[in-house]
Amino acid sequence: MSPEMVMGMAYQGMRVTLFLAAPLLLTALAIGLLVSLFQAATQINEMTLSFIPKMIGVFAALTVAGPWLLKVITDFTRELFTNIPTMIS
Repeated sequence: MSPEMVMGMAYQGMRVTLFLAAPLLLTALAIGLLVSLFQAATQINEMTLSFIPKMIGVFAALTVAGPWLLKVITDFTRELFTNIPTMIS
């Protein structure tokens, strides 16, 4: 197994991780920003106000992006398993 192959697998693994985390994290970020703007405009300083909208938003994003996320991780895993013989020799 060459160092280039190891670096290629590490790069691909980090890319898949970014693709899997991005929809959920960006949804939570956007909802947190909107709730923060609402709190600043209304001067409501309740720290726990953002948790429920974030949870609902992340659940909705997971429901919408779930099939795509599952396809990405399944394709990555399948590719890793099919490349095992070439990694050994």
